[in-house]
Amino acid sequence: MTANSGRVGLDTYGLGNAGEVFWNLSSAQLYEHAIRNGEGRVCKDGPLVVLTGQHTGRSARDKFVVCDETTKDEVWWGEVNAPYQPDQFDALYERLCGYLEGKNLYVQDCFVGADPDYRLRVRVISELAWHNLFARTMFIEASDEECAVHQPEFTVITVPSFTADPDTDGTRSETFIVVNFSKRLVIIGGTTYAGETKKSIFSVMNYLMPFQGVLPMHASANIAPDGTSAIFFGLSGTGKTTLSADPARTLIGDDEHGWSDNGLFNFEGGCYAKVINLSAEQEPEIFQTTRTFGTILENVVMDAKTREIDLYDGSLTENTRGSYPITQIPNAELSGRGGHPDNVVFLTCDAFGVLPPVAKLTSAQAMYHFINGYTAKVAGTEKGVTEPTPTFSPCYGGPFLPLHPRRYAEMLGQRIERHNVAVWFINTGWTGGSYGVGERMSIHHTRAIVNAVLDGKLNEVPTTTDPVFGLEVPVECPGVPAEVLDPRNTWNDKQAYDQQARKLAQQFEDNFRKYADDVAEAVHAAGPVIAA
Repeated sequence: MTANSGRVGLDTYGLGNAGEVFWNLSSAQLYEHAIRNGEGRVCKDGPLVVLTGQHTGRSARDKFVVCDETTKDEVWWGEVNAPYQPDQFDALYERLCGYLEGKNLYVQDCFVGADPDYRLRVRVISELAWHNLFARTMFIEASDEECAVHQPEFTVITVPSFTADPDTDGTRSETFIVVNFSKRLVIIGGTTYAGETKKSIFSVMNYLMPFQGVLPMHASANIAPDGTSAIFFGLSGTGKTTLSADPARTLIGDDEHGWSDNGLFNFEGGCYAKVINLSAEQEPEIFQTTRTFGTILENVVMDAKTREIDLYDGSLTENTRGSYPITQIPNAELSGRGGHPDNVVFLTCDAFGVLPPVAKLTSAQAMYHFINGYTAKVAGTEKGVTEPTPTFSPCYGGPFLPLHPRRYAEMLGQRIERHNVAVWFINTGWTGGSYGVGERMSIHHTRAIVNAVLDGKLNEVPTTTDPVFGLEVPVECPGVPAEVLDPRNTWNDKQAYDQQARKLAQQFEDNFRKYADDVAEAVHAAGPVIAA
């Protein structure tokens, strides 16, 4: 145990009767504790392999926000932000503190936000050593000097072995993630999935940053050799991580960023990547992290004798994860900062095959599509999905938005106009027909499109207007056949295309209607044209 215990002790949290408390252990020390505690095993090449039990992903229905004077008129209440009463929180928290009496705890003091003007001082108190390692890996490390004077602005307490009583605590199950903005506290119980810590802090930043004039974003970002930067939004399966991880560009971060008056900045100091079916050929840099000390591998199958891992084995879950410091990526921007972007890219995987592979958006269209946050699931990817299914997640991060999506969209629109940013809609999904008839967009064509966008080669190219979606579609793009750029031309059955395009356009509008009352008419008018 280190001698430093920071300026704020655990008695501040009602945890003064805990057992041994381990403060700000190094990654190597946390490895040792995790192995000694039986929390994980070391695989052949150095990563720590852990299992998260029944929870192999987020428990979205078990997340709550305390509704009080601070939040009642600010939070976007609903399914995403379920209200939790202050007295219920106090009672649950009191029981949690009682449960932790005499138990050993791990404390990690760190930061969220690479821009010192906006960084948040965070403390993570955990029952498990590997959860503390996860926090140390994913957030921004504090130096010994900074730890000595650390005054936490938000604290996460995560105790997987402590469960709620739904009848008593008003939860939906034994699992709970409760955010209390007034007390600057998150409590997590009944789940070993470490991503709850990361995402709860992301939700906190999504709440706090707009009040400081910063747009929080669930997006990746990178920098070109000439210093220009780009933002990539996209839901799972759209290619966000792959397309932003370009060896020719410097990675700012892979998941969560802020856009302030100073420019872009990474919220995190690490990456949290899906590693199922990861290959050295397709994603060499991320693949190498699965062979490196300091990486945490969640639910990755490992041979008990040889300690070899199998990234292609999804028997535990398809959501296998790797958590690693961003310093493991050779071309990472270690400052975590970049200038104002020249380009914003919305990535979608359109399994219906009707959206163009690339289109340029106006500011109003950008806000419309940002609020919708569209992609599509395909058959076989999820139980019960037998045909392409549209998926909408507002601002490409719906589960983590404490405020109404309109707030974030307005901030995005303001920044697009203020900094003269080009916004692009890129479809990495199907062409020539829907899933099952057409084929997946060529990765080579998508790469060529992304390169042309970021190099400014499409800025002055003539465009045609899509008659249904109203998008401005370039008529040419280096490295891409012209016929590919017009999705209707890639379908043999043009009537079937028209029918499918109108159907998807209607689904866009049906989803947007949820937010229309709170959104400017110009943004609503930027959506598809629905034929009478």
